[in-house]
Amino acid sequence: MNTPATVLIVEDDPAMLRGLKDNFEFEGYKVITAADGDAGIKAALDGQPDLVVLDVMLPKVNGYEVCRFIRSEKLTMPILMLTAKDQESDIILGLKLGADDYVTKPFSIKEVLARAEVLLRRQKRGSASEVYEFGDCRLDCDARTFTRGGKELPLSPKEFELLRFLASRPGQALSRDLIMNTVWGYDAAVTPRSIDRFVNALRNKIEKDPAKPRHIRTVREFGYKFES
Repeated sequence: MNTPATVLIVEDDPAMLRGLKDNFEFEGYKVITAADGDAGIKAALDGQPDLVVLDVMLPKVNGYEVCRFIRSEKLTMPILMLTAKDQESDIILGLKLGADDYVTKPFSIKEVLARAEVLLRRQKRGSASEVYEFGDCRLDCDARTFTRGGKELPLSPKEFELLRFLASRPGQALSRDLIMNTVWGYDAAVTPRSIDRFVNALRNKIEKDPAKPRHIRTVREFGYKFES
């Protein structure tokens, strides 16, 4: 019998903590909890969980610092951050500090469970197996290769990182600013319209019909969404 994965939930809202705990346990996970940042750090060190579900706004030590500390201790378990609705700066900072994914509040518990499952599956495969397959395309992040129909096609470094970022977050509406700041960084001399040009270049390489894209979909007046 397989040992159930252990999930650490760090959340200070008692009702939300209970809801998350009950649902993860119902799905068969072993759950440990913490209600503030200090307790979260201790639980991460002592419990060595397989996944951390981490709220940003925490008493004592905020979620950013918890994430930073976990990564400074060379702990590699995936971190799923819970961020305030529409606070894009939360998302960007969390990703830069080492979080693997995020869900914005208010969220669907089904989405949290689905993203947790994806992160745990990816962790089980190992970091060398970060591979995304969609249509007749294959993006191998360890080998840094992109193939379509079995034929390797060149991607520029930024095209590669952009496709990797999009493919790693299927179904999420990603704003141009989030894409720009995550892939290029805050200080990069790039504009939201530059993102459109890079997306068009990628579509020409990955889509059967770039004029009617199946994988990189436009979210009107916002950004893009990747569909695998």
